[in-house]
Amino acid sequence: MGDKPLWEQIGSQFVQLYYQHFDNDRVKVGDLYYDDCFMTFEGSTLRGKNNVMAKLSSLPFQAIQHIITAQDHQPTPDSCVMSMVMGQLKADQDQVMGFQQVFLLRNFDNKWLCTNEMFRLSLHNFA
Repeated sequence: MGDKPLWEQIGSQFVQLYYQHFDNDRVKVGDLYYDDCFMTFEGSTLRGKNNVMAKLSSLPFQAIQHIITAQDHQPTPDSCVMSMVMGQLKADQDQVMGFQQVFLLRNFDNKWLCTNEMFRLSLHNFA
């Protein structure tokens, strides 16, 4: 990873850790959010780490697996890292679904935390 720009290393490591936590122990993703974060989940906006974690904890599946097919990372003018993730997920016995997720990461005391996030399932073209 040393040959990649720093922002790509930060973004890639965050994405790997986020989905590892989400798939194995959803509660652990709470450690990756800033206290006053924002999340837009399927069009509904939540503010604050506690509200985000309440939403994620309320999702009605027991097991989930994310497969990342693409990820892009960019530095922002205010020293943050923006990451876009595309992939597929499988929850319980449901069919595999595509998803897109965007994270804005900021460094707080040498720890990269998510301050903003947007998530959408790829359910277009279904009648």
